[in-house]
Amino acid sequence: MPVWLREYSWRQTGSAVYLSLPLRGVRATSANIFCTDQYLKVSIPPFLFEAILYAPIDDTNSTAKIGNGIIFFTLYKKEVAMWDSLTLANANKEKLQYLRENAVLKAHEKAKEETEAKKVTKQEHRKYALEATMKLEEEERKRIEDLKEKERQKVTKELELWKKQQKDAEEQKGVQKEEELHHEVEKLKAKKKEKVNKTMIPNEGISKTALKPTKGHGSCSMFSENLKEEQLPAPRSAATIKINFTSRVFPTALRESRIAEEEEWLRKQAEARRTISADLSELEDLKEEEKNPDWLKDKGNKMFATGNYLAAVNAYNLAVRLNNKLPLLYLNRAACHLKLRNLHKAIEDSSKALELLTPPVPDNENARVKAYVRRGTAFCQLELYTEGLQDYEAALKIDPKNKTIEKDAEKIRHLIQGTTQES
Repeated sequence: MPVWLREYSWRQTGSAVYLSLPLRGVRATSANIFCTDQYLKVSIPPFLFEAILYAPIDDTNSTAKIGNGIIFFTLYKKEVAMWDSLTLANANKEKLQYLRENAVLKAHEKAKEETEAKKVTKQEHRKYALEATMKLEEEERKRIEDLKEKERQKVTKELELWKKQQKDAEEQKGVQKEEELHHEVEKLKAKKKEKVNKTMIPNEGISKTALKPTKGHGSCSMFSENLKEEQLPAPRSAATIKINFTSRVFPTALRESRIAEEEEWLRKQAEARRTISADLSELEDLKEEEKNPDWLKDKGNKMFATGNYLAAVNAYNLAVRLNNKLPLLYLNRAACHLKLRNLHKAIEDSSKALELLTPPVPDNENARVKAYVRRGTAFCQLELYTEGLQDYEAALKIDPKNKTIEKDAEKIRHLIQGTTQES
């Protein structure tokens, strides 16, 4: 049974009531206090304090301070007036019960309203956060598109600058060749003029002997003497120079030796250098990175992505001239030829890529599938459906789970059936 707290003190002004409730050796928290506009309850088991207030108060702004064994209430009145007492006097039991129940109902309604308000606020915060996230994503997407556009413009400018440099280099070479040719012609003219002067204006000693007639077998003319003086020495005899190279010594133990692989690598490097020096002497003016097939392949890929297929083909052509053993160069160039409707060239490049993609291993499956599909597409566009179907079926054998290739192959079969029925 609760013990009622009867000892309290209060005072008032026209706008507020100040209530001091002493605690008897117990500790109170805000959970022990319940207050509405006309009902105040403090429940700290086993103690209980309950008051039906004389007039309504503003329970929202009213406060309660707990400390030093006292609860100090500051209750603000809704109407400025002086109360006759703290609690409602002469209230019967039924009225008190009604006021209690009404206070509880009001508290529940207030809690419900606060919950709804919190829910609405949370939804608004969530909506704001979603809008902010969408805005950030839109800005990020726009930023990425701007970066792509800048990169595309940059690559286009670089390619145009490279073309201009190539053109200027060719013009410069032409001018240099013309100047060298002109110098050679001038030298030949000067040499010819010098010879003519020597024959037309001989020195005095020669002229005297030439003008006097001579007798005997040893007589000769001035022209014969000039010829003797201008005779060239005999050509040098040919010979062969033998060169012996010092054998390479590998420090690795024989059981771990990789001499065969290193020799193969050196042989390939030497072959590549010979190819570049023999076939690409006209590319001496290129930058160092422009002589790298991988760099040219990446450049061609960027051009293809921007839709500049002709520029991509030019990049792949130069890369193939530098290294004709990379299957991806032919494969990518075949894709460009398909876009440009150069169907026979697309078939040639796809076939060359398949030749280089040997032996068939899991690492080159994806490349072989692309080669078969691109060659089959070129065949079909040339209306050679049988050959195109063979390539699509070969691609399906490598990648049987590819639904797109299977669907295209089925369309080609229908086309072949329709053509057969018509014939």
